[in-house]
Amino acid sequence: MSSDHHPVTALTREQFAERAASELEFVYGERSREILRRLQTLIDNQREALASAPKPLWSERTQLLITYGDSVVQEDGTEPLDALDDFMRTHLGDTFSAIHILPFYPWSSDDGFAVIHYREVSPGLGDWPQIRHLGERYNLMFDLVINHVSRESLWFTDYLAGSQPGRDYFIEMDPNTDVSAVTRPRNTPLLVPVNTRRGQRHVWATFSDDQIDLNYANPDVLIEMLGVLLFYIRQGARLIRLDAIAYLWKELGTRCIHLPQTHAIVRLIRALIDHVAPGALLLTETNVPHHENLSYFGDGDEAHMVYQFTLPPLVLHTLTTGNAEQLTEWAATLPPLPDGCTYFNFTASHDGVGVRALEGLLPQHDVEALLELMQRFGGFVSMKTGADGKDSPYEINITYYDALKGTRKGPDPWQSARFICSQTIMLGLQGVPAVYIHSLLGTLNDHENVTRTGHLRAINRKHWQREPLELQLEAYSTPTHIVFEALTGRLRVRREEPCFHPDTAQKILHLGPQFFAFMRGPLADGRRLLAIHNVTDKPQRLELPDGYASEEWRDLLGRFEPYGENPVLKPYRSCWLVNDAQPR
Repeated sequence: MSSDHHPVTALTREQFAERAASELEFVYGERSREILRRLQTLIDNQREALASAPKPLWSERTQLLITYGDSVVQEDGTEPLDALDDFMRTHLGDTFSAIHILPFYPWSSDDGFAVIHYREVSPGLGDWPQIRHLGERYNLMFDLVINHVSRESLWFTDYLAGSQPGRDYFIEMDPNTDVSAVTRPRNTPLLVPVNTRRGQRHVWATFSDDQIDLNYANPDVLIEMLGVLLFYIRQGARLIRLDAIAYLWKELGTRCIHLPQTHAIVRLIRALIDHVAPGALLLTETNVPHHENLSYFGDGDEAHMVYQFTLPPLVLHTLTTGNAEQLTEWAATLPPLPDGCTYFNFTASHDGVGVRALEGLLPQHDVEALLELMQRFGGFVSMKTGADGKDSPYEINITYYDALKGTRKGPDPWQSARFICSQTIMLGLQGVPAVYIHSLLGTLNDHENVTRTGHLRAINRKHWQREPLELQLEAYSTPTHIVFEALTGRLRVRREEPCFHPDTAQKILHLGPQFFAFMRGPLADGRRLLAIHNVTDKPQRLELPDGYASEEWRDLLGRFEPYGENPVLKPYRSCWLVNDAQPR
């Protein structure tokens, strides 16, 4: 990575102590001094292993692949992490600068997000040497699954037995407690009955009865998890994803989401990273309405990046209606980014397409039409329970490729073109782009996996066998070949274009509902890039807006000529126009 905009400097021990003391005092009051001493001891005991020179934050070359360690597997006995390494070296080279390897720790459910052992690699994937080997070529993102652990973890075993250290790591509550105000991302019971040596007890479980929430009111839990974070950094993590961070702190009588104590702990983690691994990046995962999501930038002192959760469902709405008005309006109202912060742009991940981010952006009838359409295209809708006890949609479970197999009129022959358009929109927007491996491979809905596992999210978590995958990549007519070649080509173009630096300014253009368009730049030398996308299934005549028509433009994607009597952008085509008249 390289960056001219944000030189990175490490927080000194004194600076870190000052910031940490402030946050710890807010959260833990009079216990804060003792907790800070323990934290500094933890750091000092590992300082030599943690020592690293500051590294730049990001550049236009910063592009992430999101994948499970076993998304590509081989039948010849090759361990999955080695198979992933070989697949990337064979087909992707340096197309991506970083890999988000989804939880590769021993787990009991939710494909990794119910962690049994935080400091181990699941034996079915490989071991730490394979992880570190991947880290020699790519920057690595690790998940810090910070809110909850598996009920099979040693900590929870301690709790059941009444033994230390886990005895006080969980939130025990009378089952008659009124928890109706608590924000729920699921429709399962919040308080889960468990049998302990002291009899039946009920513990807090935000996500499932196998994912038991940790009790951060106990500072031992915080110290334990910060130790895990330092361990990940020692193993080569350059990006840390805080999973489900919004639910971290619990306080009865509140919604138990986005509480001030949670933000204070995020600021503490940010300070710790800036101290021990300057230039490493912190990403918060908060699948909530957009304005709530943005709060995790803080004053530039919390996350370096937040997920652009509004983008996936709003792009689906845009391309299935052929109308970019809502996407244009939303993008035009994005607030300025705090210094040293940017968006984590994506359209698909291991989870479904969240719909909470559409709250206040789309009329309810449009949301309902989108949900109905996704079900027609083979997807499912997962539900959550509101404060009134009623269920409402939480996310769409579908592969992004199949989500775009048609429009509201039904399936049509434009699926691949429409899907490639969706990815091109995401790649060009201000921020750091992340591509899910099943988007890169044009993967279809895996209903067999849903049937086998009983989990709706399994529809988008296929395990590709390497040999049939290679055949799909070689066959010119397959979605896998078409999508892979198009996206890798765009990624290679993107990484060489300085206008795509995450810090480069963005201006949304209003060219009519048939287009989604924006400008990146200008750079110091005057270079600008116009990204224009036809979001309809009809050819559209394109006239460059005032202030742009007099310049000399060239399409980096090599398909569109903006001059002449009748410049037409074909259905779902995109162009990245740069003004080559300006010196680079």
